[in-house]
Amino acid sequence: MARLATSLFPGGLVVVQPLRRKRCAGCRRGPLSLLMLEDGAPRCLDCADLGHLVFLPRGDTALTRRSREEGTLSAVVVRYNRRRSRYERQGVLVEEDALARAEARCLADAEARHRRRVRDARRREAEDERFAAAFAAEIRRLFPGCPAERAREIAAHASARGSGRVGRSAAGRALSEGAVISAVVASVRHVDTSYDQLLMTGLHRYEARRRIAEVVEGVLRGWGWGEMADAG
Repeated sequence: MARLATSLFPGGLVVVQPLRRKRCAGCRRGPLSLLMLEDGAPRCLDCADLGHLVFLPRGDTALTRRSREEGTLSAVVVRYNRRRSRYERQGVLVEEDALARAEARCLADAEARHRRRVRDARRREAEDERFAAAFAAEIRRLFPGCPAERAREIAAHASARGSGRVGRSAAGRALSEGAVISAVVASVRHVDTSYDQLLMTGLHRYEARRRIAEVVEGVLRGWGWGEMADAG
């Protein structure tokens, strides 16, 4: 089996995690948790001159690659999977100093990625603030009687990034009149009427909307919508 593992992972040293208890053919120590096959016989890592290496489990591709780049000696660690009838990579043995240098490189990259994420988050936050302000201004243009604070609340809710709400749609980003009106109507429906309570009673949303239609229209007219519509 160990010979097969070596043939399946060419181009480097291969160390096996044995499934059965084995002893080193050289020093007779055992059972071995890791072994290397030499001339058909199992050898412990010390006898194979690999005892100074440290085990790095699989999972972090960048760290594994850099650990091998930073060092001179390394070995692939494999184990036989009986259910799948094949050897599978478990990790690598690398030089301890090489691993330390690789970890430092990965940490530097992680810090750089963190700084970039912070910069990107700040940029997106500034963009969102500008967009929400423009959305609120458009609300106030269409509904001049809408309180400024309420307009800001509607704009912030409708344009929240990742919300899927009307403000994040293509029409919303373009500040189309229809998208802005839809956001205002939705806010009035949920905040200024009994719409949510009606839904909680099991009433179909179309019937609930019919029942609160006059209240919604009254609020919108109070905010000057009728005047804007008539003027248009």
